[in-house]
Order: sequence, then structure tokens, then C-alpha cells
Amino acid sequence: MDANSHTTASQQVRLRIDLAYDGTDFHGWARQKPQHDGRELRTVQGVVEDNLSLVLRAPLQLTVAGRTDAGVHAAGQVCHVDVPAESLQQRSIDGEPHKLVRRLSRLLPDDIRINAVAFAPAGFDARFSALRRHYEYRVSAHPGGVLPTRARDTAAWAAPVDFTAMQDAADALVGFHDFAAFCKAKPNATTVRDLQVFRWVDVSSASEPSTYLAHVVADAFCWSMVRSLVGTCLQVGAGKREVDFAAALLGEASRSSKIQVAPANGLSLVRVDYPADAELAARASETRQRRSL
Repeated sequence: MDANSHTTASQQVRLRIDLAYDGTDFHGWARQKPQHDGRELRTVQGVVEDNLSLVLRAPLQLTVAGRTDAGVHAAGQVCHVDVPAESLQQRSIDGEPHKLVRRLSRLLPDDIRINAVAFAPAGFDARFSALRRHYEYRVSAHPGGVLPTRARDTAAWAAPVDFTAMQDAADALVGFHDFAAFCKAKPNATTVRDLQVFRWVDVSSASEPSTYLAHVVADAFCWSMVRSLVGTCLQVGAGKREVDFAAALLGEASRSSKIQVAPANGLSLVRVDYPADAELAARASETRQRRSL
């Protein structure tokens, strides 16, 4: 594809980057201000930006589909970056951005992998053009804890759970609601979301008894929402709360202290859905509008 068709008046080319990472040793996705001693916390955004800027010899900033918290993983994260067209030409990448996959793989640490790099279609915005995000949460309720080889991506829940009760609690939360009780407050941000799927699957095996996987899909998620949803179901499943506890939380106007937030290490962003290319710009415009019930 001709890179010139992606070049704006300021000679910027937008690239879409698909990537995966093990979030265990990162302080989340988002780059943070340096500490008092001048050190910069290790973040996914910081590591990828620094190495991409090194390859293309230009200061770059990534925009991501969803800012994962510290310890949260991703198998299907998406971001975009606007790159000076001349940087691609000088680095002999013009017209073939997929070459960046191999170049970055030589520089990035083992806990980040670039899955693909391509020219972004017109109107594409990794964050605002997204239709929905797919998360999975993996948890073990075995009294002996998590299988050692899965300790980085499976959370431990120190109590047996009633699978049916967990699913009943999840079913009560599906729909278009104000999830204020499940979200950490963020100034001037709406907590109205469309929770489209919340399904539990028993993935127990001989080596991993009492292991469960939650599929959670929504148009967007606010800060800490997925882990709060999962934690609510686990509380109900363990008999710490009644089944109607989940539905009752939807009536609250602020974050609830009654919710036990599930550990970060069980959570992974596995996919981000986008509309057809012709609808990307319209979707981004729609998403930017503040929602209400």
C-alpha cells in the first residue's frame, strides 16, 4: 500500500500496532512521571515508545485501546502512533511497516511481543474507534493454590466457590448500566458502560482442579471495573454475599467499599474489536460523546 495515502498535511503517517505482554513486572500500561529520585517506573508504554523512537529516530507517543493496570496482561492489545513520514523513509521501512516487527523484537524484552505493525486506515483511532474490548480472568479456588507454572496469569481465591451462583451474579450485571460502584473515580469521566458478555467457564482439569475463566466484554471499561466485577462474583460464589448483591450495586452512585477487587494477575486483555474501515471515523466521534443513562 502506498504510504503517501496515509500521510497528512503535516507529513505524519499513522501506524496500527498489535502487541502482547506479560504485565507481571510492569507498573501498568501508562507511562508515569519520574519518581523523586529521577527513576522512571517500568511501564509497557514507556518500554515500547523508547524502543520505537530509537528505531525511527523520532520522539513518539502511543495511543492505546485500553490502559491496563499494574500486573494485568494482554494478548491482543492495540495502539496507534503517528510517525513522521521521513522517519519511515530514512529507516528503509516506507511501504512495509511490518518490517518493524522484527526490528523491535531485537530490542524489546521477553515480556513484550509485537504481533503486527501496519498502516492504519483513514479515521482509525486505537482508543476511540474501538467497538468493544474482550477480557479474560483466570482464577483458581483450589485450597493448594495456583499451579506453579500458571502463577503469573492465574489468580488465587482462598475459598471454594459455587459456580452457578457466580454465573447468576454475572447475569445480573449484563446490560447498559451506570457501573459507578465498580469503578475508581476519575474526574469528569462517565461510568456508564454497555456490559455485553459476562460468562464463567469451568476450565478445571486433573492438574488444575477448581479453576475458572471469566469472559468479560463491554464497549469500554473504567478504571478497575473488570476486577471489581469478577471480585463481586467470587464473593457471591464463596457465600460471602447473597446473589442479589450484584444487582443492588448497580443502584449506587459511587464506588462501593463492599466489593473485594480481584487480584490483577488473573486478568488479560485478549481482543479489541473495530468496525469496518469506512465506519472508523464515525465510531470515534460517537465514542467521544459523554454517555448517560
